[in-house]
Amino acid sequence: MSPPPSAVTDCPSVVDGAPARASARSGAPIKDATFAAIGLALLSTVFFPIGDVAAKVLTGTLPAIEVTWLRYVVFCLLVVPTVFVARSAKAMHTPRLRLQIIRALAVAGSSVLFILGLGHLPVAEATAINFISPIFITALSIPLLGEKVGIRRWAAAAVDFLGVMLVVQPGGSAFQVAALLPIGAALAWAVAAIATRLMSSEQPEATLAWSAVVGLIALTAFVPFHWRTPTAGEIGLAVLMGTFSTIGHWLIILAYRKAAASTIAPFSYIQLLFAGLLGFGVFGTVPGAMTLVGGLVIAASGLYTAHRERIRAKEARLAAA
Repeated sequence: MSPPPSAVTDCPSVVDGAPARASARSGAPIKDATFAAIGLALLSTVFFPIGDVAAKVLTGTLPAIEVTWLRYVVFCLLVVPTVFVARSAKAMHTPRLRLQIIRALAVAGSSVLFILGLGHLPVAEATAINFISPIFITALSIPLLGEKVGIRRWAAAAVDFLGVMLVVQPGGSAFQVAALLPIGAALAWAVAAIATRLMSSEQPEATLAWSAVVGLIALTAFVPFHWRTPTAGEIGLAVLMGTFSTIGHWLIILAYRKAAASTIAPFSYIQLLFAGLLGFGVFGTVPGAMTLVGGLVIAASGLYTAHRERIRAKEARLAAA
């Protein structure tokens, strides 16, 4: 599943860190790092939809929870050895085990719900609806993080909600109950984002590894009840799905290490375009007018939020100077 860009913005463990400061000390142009980060973010918007399209194809013949399990198997095989090679046994050390487990279960639940939604909805529509997560993050940040949310942030969330309603069209003839599935996925992802913010001192590699391992264990407990032996072709497609999704996540992590979240997030909305193009190329589905308008409204809300974050970050730097 592709992470909603505004949700990723709320994960400070993978943004602005030592690499940026090191570049400043070494005299390397910060602009170069920013351009590289934007390039990585744009590249991720190609990998995520390909993984989602592969997942949608698989849901035509396999149960959604098995598709998610197969994705996690590939995820673990790629991520865990890489993290251990890079950081040895210390990679899994965490003083926030409970939060790591909560985050991992939330991400796994989000993946299951999103892939369930893909079985009934076009890729572009499911992706657009999933971008409702910033609203849930805004709401949850008040009781769980003690944040004060200003009128501008609520206004951006309201515009985001309007965009999703245009895509979902509740009460209209085009409405599908399946649209509630990516909404549920967005809520689960928001819980994961909040958990990530609560453990911002954790290494992103450790968090990624814990998400892979705990998610796979949780899904393994349920997948025997929904099992259908996959064919060789389905296994190959599952490997493609897991590989492209994992690469997309690594690209995002690398991007957020090189530049500020508010700089990167707007470019993640290009994912809506690729999701629509791939959906048309593979399934022949053409996004409806309301899906297109809703997607534009969602992207506009995200761009405004990123703009406000840049202003707030600039003001904070000036105040600290």
